[in-house]
Amino acid sequence: MNLQLHLLYRIAMVALLCLLVIASYSLYQSHRQAEQATKQMAEGLGRQLESQLMLIEAGIGRTNPFPDFELWKQNGSQPGICVAYAAADSAASHSVCNGAKTVDADWPAGFEKIYRRIFNPGRPGLRSIMLRDRVYGSLTVTPSAELEIAEAWNKTRNLMTLSTVTVSAVCLLVYLSISRALKPAQTIVAGLEDMETGRLAYRLPPFELNEWQRIGSAINQLAASQQQLLEERQKLIVKSINVQEEERRYLARELHDEFGQCLAAINAVAASIKQTAAQQCPDLVDEADHISRITAHMLGSVRDLLGRLRPAEFDELGLAASLNSLVAGWNGRGGGKTRYRLSIDGDCAALPEAQAVTLFRITQECLTNISKHAAASGVGIGVTISPEAAVLTVKDDGIATELPFTDTGGIGLLGIRERAAALHGRLSLAIAEPHGLIVEVRLPMTEASI
Repeated sequence: MNLQLHLLYRIAMVALLCLLVIASYSLYQSHRQAEQATKQMAEGLGRQLESQLMLIEAGIGRTNPFPDFELWKQNGSQPGICVAYAAADSAASHSVCNGAKTVDADWPAGFEKIYRRIFNPGRPGLRSIMLRDRVYGSLTVTPSAELEIAEAWNKTRNLMTLSTVTVSAVCLLVYLSISRALKPAQTIVAGLEDMETGRLAYRLPPFELNEWQRIGSAINQLAASQQQLLEERQKLIVKSINVQEEERRYLARELHDEFGQCLAAINAVAASIKQTAAQQCPDLVDEADHISRITAHMLGSVRDLLGRLRPAEFDELGLAASLNSLVAGWNGRGGGKTRYRLSIDGDCAALPEAQAVTLFRITQECLTNISKHAAASGVGIGVTISPEAAVLTVKDDGIATELPFTDTGGIGLLGIRERAAALHGRLSLAIAEPHGLIVEVRLPMTEASI
């Protein structure tokens, strides 16, 4: 539920509560007025009867017998009311009703039931008829309960109609006012969602209300600060990667030029020793062979290390040759348990050096993680080069059934994400069907800023 509807709901609830209170008070007042009218009628009619008694005692002749209710009826008394006079010195009584006691019931049955239970309408009003401290009888005025209910219903219905129109108008005005006042909130939420996707260059527009303007300015300042920090972080990562690659290149060159040459020289000396020992000292032949085996093992280790640091074909032949060599090496070391397949669509030579190195390093890391954790039988590596972007996709059929959140091997997913972000790229993960992991890295075709 949005804020406007929430506020309208509260306003409607408060209005309904107020309406119920007002309706209850109106019903109570209507009942009080009906009771008061009955008492006043009993009092007025009682005075008329006492006046009749005074005239009788005074000897002023009257043609109508006592009690005479004709004057009461002629004065336009409320219809549906019955009056009864009971003499004190006899069981005789005289009663008369003015008009019909019932009306057409056009109110809800539930309303009548509730009203009768709460107020008990139609209760009679009593009045003693006295003259010179002598009680001649009692007067009973019985109003029509139906007329009282009809009057109460008419008042309540009119009140409900007026209140409904008023509340509806107020809710409409409040909704329009709140919608206009909170319209900047939708703009702010949409802007924050854009910033959440990485569009930190987006800025909120100015607002009319000072409060919204202050919020928008604070968000814009925060976005500008985050954008600056992100740009500085990306530059730092790019520089760190470049320094790392330079160190790798330097170490590879030193290992190849110095350590590799020394091992080759040792291997040549061992061969010379073996040739000389075969003629002059046969006991040294085995030692010379042992030296040759150790040297060959060290040369193999150096070649593997050179491949991981900086493949020789990378600088000479480019990314495609390096990836083919990398995949061939993994197929050779896998012993047939895992089959690695490489497909390249596009010209890798069109890639800037930074993008080419990043794709190669990410491929290295992905294959290392697969060999350690995936238990896969097949791995597909795809590289697609277009004028807009370079896309690397690594898909395995391993044991993964949910996306990983942490990685303990090498630079792991965090390192891959950092390398991609340094070149304004994007890393996305997905689960293959029925199992396995899909890693996709998309790098824009722009030179990295240093």
